[in-house]
Amino acid sequence: MKKIKYIVALAAATLISPVTFADEAAIKKALSEFMPGGQVDSVKSSEVRGLYEVTMGGNIFYASEDGKYLLQGQLFDVEAKKNVTEAKLASVRKASLDKIGEQKMIIFKPETSKHVVSIFTDIDCGYCRKLHSEIDQYMAQGITIRYMFFPRAGKGSDSYKKAVSVWCAADKNKALTAAKKGENLDAKTCENPVDEHMALGEAFGMNGTPMIVTQKGNILPGYVPAPQLAKVLANE
Repeated sequence: MKKIKYIVALAAATLISPVTFADEAAIKKALSEFMPGGQVDSVKSSEVRGLYEVTMGGNIFYASEDGKYLLQGQLFDVEAKKNVTEAKLASVRKASLDKIGEQKMIIFKPETSKHVVSIFTDIDCGYCRKLHSEIDQYMAQGITIRYMFFPRAGKGSDSYKKAVSVWCAADKNKALTAAKKGENLDAKTCENPVDEHMALGEAFGMNGTPMIVTQKGNILPGYVPAPQLAKVLANE
């Protein structure tokens, strides 16, 4: 969703308003009418008086107490020089990934795992293929890679169908490696999480693949070589 507005706030100069049952009910009702199908996970007081922090999927919005006004953007604490929203989004992303669960991911795990990352990948993306061609290097660095699909061409595209075929293969890891090498796979269909992966990627603000999400919920856009990724994760 496009950013509607950016909010710059001096948190030290504000008073936090407690969320009342009436406020929460009004906000949930307004949002359910504005975004049918969307589920409000939580409504909390924000750092700005009269503005409430609303978590929906992998997103954070800010709403007026009556739910009439909704803002999407970054809230900054000017005094502390801190992006308040981004810090909280990391926790939201982590919770969203935990909710999906590893049973809906394709996992490449080293003998000794030091770090875990979740990667949104497109089978036909050049840098996604480059990253996977170096999978042994990531394993050597002790990085567990949990793959999810984000075919950029969209639902029903060849990339989407390849993702489904990989998921439905008897050996998902082997099929994914073959597909990323450009090998033809037997077309298969079955119950799969590809649409769920795509929806989560969109909620995370996906604008390209690969997109790496660290164990703490921080985003690293694009391809990151194994040694560099190991350093980033060690210092996170």
